[in-house]
Amino acid sequence: MTDRFERQASLIVRDKLAVCDCTVIGVGAIGRQVALQLGSIGAPRIQLVDFDNVEATNITTQGYRNDQLNMLKVTATASDIAAIDPGIAVDTINDRFRTKQKLGNVVFCCVDSISARAAIWRSLQSRCELWVDARMLGETMRVLSASDPLSKEHYQLTLFAQADAQRGACTAQSTIYTASIAAGLMIHQLSRWLRGFPLDHDLTLNLLASELNVTEVAAC
Repeated sequence: MTDRFERQASLIVRDKLAVCDCTVIGVGAIGRQVALQLGSIGAPRIQLVDFDNVEATNITTQGYRNDQLNMLKVTATASDIAAIDPGIAVDTINDRFRTKQKLGNVVFCCVDSISARAAIWRSLQSRCELWVDARMLGETMRVLSASDPLSKEHYQLTLFAQADAQRGACTAQSTIYTASIAAGLMIHQLSRWLRGFPLDHDLTLNLLASELNVTEVAAC
């Protein structure tokens, strides 16, 4: 049988990925795509944290199927990961993030409010080795990653007060293609980290304007 990983062998460091415990907090528009891509690249252990059920609009914007309506999002996504590779260990937490939860060393933050991000970050910044966060509105996305003191210091500056955020959830305007691209950029940061490459600590992509900006992280 052909090794399903052979075409990504030079891009994903398999032995390093093998010791990663990946946690996806929020399996909505971006988080579900992150989880499925993690399954496809062969992440051996994936943890899903979400309290929500699949709604009709999630079929359009988040890639859920009609037969998954009203299912727990974590259950539906875990089932789809198992369909990709039944050997992947998937742990589901049908709840909001709680500080007492034991999470992985690689965390993908895919929640839809600044206040939630800030609370999760305060709890996990010293507990995870790689943190990747994505924010999306319409056809614009921002991907941030932190793995060292300098990038963590920069990330902290992006957690402005909820009152300063644009009204509504960051996914209030959402498309599956924007979510999929954002998820791919997040997984790319994991790939760079596994290979020891510098991360894109603050990346913004505006699809409509065809603009890509990467902010250089400097000492604050």
